[in-house]
Amino acid sequence: MEQVNEAQPQSQPPSQRFYALEQLGELAGTITLISEGLQAYREQVAGLLAGQKKAEAFELYRLLERQRTYLVEQIRATRPFLMELENPLAPAAQKLAEQLAAFPLMTADYSKLTEVLKRFADALPDHQTTDASIIGRLMNNVRLGHYPTDLTHVGYIANSIVFPAGNTANLIDPCCGTGDALLRLALGTDSQCYGIELDDHRAEQAQQQLYRVGFGSFFGSNISPGAFHAVFLNPPYLSVLSENGGRSRDEKRFLIESIPLLMMGGLLIYIVPYYRLTADMCSIICDNFEQVRIHRFLDREFKQFKQVVVTGVRHRRTEAEQDAEALCSAAEHPETLPTADLLPKACYELPAVSKKVETFRGAVFNEDELARQLANSTGFDRLFAKSRLDSEIKRPPLPLSIGQVGLIGGSGLINGLMECEYPHIVKGRIIKEKHTVTDENRGPHGRLISTEIRETISNRMIFNILTPSGFRSLT
Repeated sequence: MEQVNEAQPQSQPPSQRFYALEQLGELAGTITLISEGLQAYREQVAGLLAGQKKAEAFELYRLLERQRTYLVEQIRATRPFLMELENPLAPAAQKLAEQLAAFPLMTADYSKLTEVLKRFADALPDHQTTDASIIGRLMNNVRLGHYPTDLTHVGYIANSIVFPAGNTANLIDPCCGTGDALLRLALGTDSQCYGIELDDHRAEQAQQQLYRVGFGSFFGSNISPGAFHAVFLNPPYLSVLSENGGRSRDEKRFLIESIPLLMMGGLLIYIVPYYRLTADMCSIICDNFEQVRIHRFLDREFKQFKQVVVTGVRHRRTEAEQDAEALCSAAEHPETLPTADLLPKACYELPAVSKKVETFRGAVFNEDELARQLANSTGFDRLFAKSRLDSEIKRPPLPLSIGQVGLIGGSGLINGLMECEYPHIVKGRIIKEKHTVTDENRGPHGRLISTEIRETISNRMIFNILTPSGFRSLT
């Protein structure tokens, strides 16, 4: 099979380097380094025991245990990335981690263990050793960035939900695609469906189906917290390195930032590949949700995407370490999981609460959403109210003084007919007048020393008044 040549990764731009391969390269170096250190620590323990320094030997042995635990974690961390690459080493990683965790640390000879760990680290794929066709296909999947949830499986999930009678349920999908999955979930119910979609084309399609759609990244949106009865979350999970070195996709972040959208008692529907349910993910779910269930997709879909659906009801956060361990253990053996069609019918009741979504804005405004926001805004009313105020007749709260009348009249604001006992017409205007002033400076005997000429400009106010008795001009 064609291999990626050594020059290719160097010319590959950062935005195109596959994240899983970068992580596996780092993990390979860590595994090699720590495995070499284990033998050295063991020899030091033996030396301390030979010198009857039991306390020091015990402390060093505890350090050896911690190093072994960390190494087990690093080996297990390779498994999700190997599964993402569909690499056959994934089962070996789990088995090796279990064997290392049970390895007796006081064994005198670590050479066989070190050799196995080194072979495993050397076998981990990177950009040079991974088949080019695999990388190309995965990168294409990343660029597409969209895995529509199978609607048959959405139907199985919908059968497990009881929607509240007499109350409109708010449903949201933080990465809704074209909106088909959320629409299928709400089919035949009194629901309002909200979606967020990064891709403009898919968002426009979703806008034709869902109640509200926000354009742009979910992480840049502004949405009312605690306003939704259910969150349907099937986030993208393939990852690449962005130009700043970070991940461009993160299903863990989707989960964390989706939880606050749910009201207490609201339902989480979380769909991910089973190997993404790592210990930290399981802790987040079990600490924040009760009645947690996990079911795998049926054979054809599971073979293609390795997906499971995790459901749970939100409650106030607690520590649920045992539940998290049980969920993580179940996810590690997907072949033993019940399939999604075995989800108990009507096992989840959405809260019988009416809740208005006060705020719902995507990261990018689109025309329809902008029109909706402006229609709900009072800004236009205030703007037009101001215009009406400008056009109305203005009356001062107190009588004007003679000086104020003069200023207003001179500015022309009271030109026209003045309605009073004797009607008259007033025309006010201000003219500028130039004045020349000459100052003579003379000496003690009256002799002219200098002459200073200054020109000044002053305003003169003139009122022309037309009354029944005649015309007058006042200044």
